Amino acid sequence: MKMTRTSPPAPVAPELDAVASAHAATDQPQAVFAAVDRALAAQIGHRLFTILAYDPDTSLATRLYSNLPDAYPAGGSKTVAQGPWTEAVLDRGEAYIGQTLDDLRQVFSDHALIDSLGCQSVLNMPIRWRGRTLGSLNLLHAAHWYGPADAAACRPYAQLALPAVLPALLTL
Repeated sequence: MKMTRTSPPAPVAPELDAVASAHAATDQPQAVFAAVDRALAAQIGHRLFTILAYDPDTSLATRLYSNLPDAYPAGGSKTVAQGPWTEAVLDRGEAYIGQTLDDLRQVFSDHALIDSLGCQSVLNMPIRWRGRTLGSLNLLHAAHWYGPADAAACRPYAQLALPAVLPALLTL
């Protein structure tokens, strides 16, 4: 019996295709990081966007990319303290959504700087491999900007960033 398709495949979102195509560029990992930044700006929105790598042996988070390098330069590191945020994002691999500046105060020591950039909400999307969180995409915007649908839309981009994050983990 011959099978025929009844409809064409669903179109791929141009932003998703742009990130996938960025993997072929020679200027890695910046090509992928910048493509993820542009895609998420278009699809979800953000004022501040960073990509972090995590070293579970040292509890060190290192910034690999930032769209606002004057405020949050790439290469900056900080020790991540254990708490509800790390249990959700790092241990369980769940997205963290903070809706207000009060939410940010509870988990980020740099909440004043974040607020000064016009950001009062956050979506932290873990980058996962083999049951471990190796990094995160961090989107920040006005209060009450992010919700569960944004986390679902962000997850494929986090996973597409994985190959670009992996080499950084080897040097941490």
